[in-house]
Amino acid sequence: MSHAGVWRTPDDLVAKRLLPGVERPDHYAYWRRQAEVASSGLLETTAGLRALRCLKVDHDPDGITLWTPAVELIAAEPAELAAALGRFGLNRLEPADWFARRILRDRLASDEQGAGWTPLSAATDLPVELRRHCHKLWVRRAQVMAELDRLPQQVIHGDAHPPNLLRPDGDDMIATDWDQFGLGPLGFDLAYLLMLSGHALDELLTGYQHGSGSAWPTSLVRRGAVLTAAVTVVARAAWCLGQPDPGEHVERLLRLADVVAEATHGI
Repeated sequence: MSHAGVWRTPDDLVAKRLLPGVERPDHYAYWRRQAEVASSGLLETTAGLRALRCLKVDHDPDGITLWTPAVELIAAEPAELAAALGRFGLNRLEPADWFARRILRDRLASDEQGAGWTPLSAATDLPVELRRHCHKLWVRRAQVMAELDRLPQQVIHGDAHPPNLLRPDGDDMIATDWDQFGLGPLGFDLAYLLMLSGHALDELLTGYQHGSGSAWPTSLVRRGAVLTAAVTVVARAAWCLGQPDPGEHVERLLRLADVVAEATHGI
């Protein structure tokens, strides 16, 4: 997703500038998706997570500018965030052509065009067993995608990490950055919260199931979250190892080594 920045005006508005990029409407990086979300108003009344009301959508030859009210971040407990995600997954929305689909498949397709996850094989500072699990996930990635396809499919925020979940609003959360919103497997959003909150999966699962009213078996929610988190964290670490500064993604992979190992069970 390409954007030219976000800025706050003196009259307490937030402007976000979107720049042309991927034009395929169902691709996770479709550049117009946030404008579609804003123009549709579809997510301003959903349960669990809600989008800010967009005041104006300005189109011009060079891009799009979105205008929303400024909202201060009020942090919530991880269990509250997980519960909000559980409620959000219960929403039944008529899919539009601009809903993201196949997020993990598209990301893996990009990896396949490059070096795949091979940088992990040479990362001797990673534990040998972890590298084996990463290799197994790569070799059997088609099987992993098929298993995710068999899980219940639901609406997803697509990038549900704490900075995008701005503040509580009753039992729900006001959320921002809907650029990857769409459809995905059960547990997808929980996986992002797991990766980026630093909290234990069991704690987050309890919160999610509370929010969803245990609409789905805990084992299925857990499996979707584990597979999604494992594929995502390994892919990001593999990419970062080819960069001058690997940064936090490798540290996250080490922290989630048990999740990666769990993901390889049964594949």
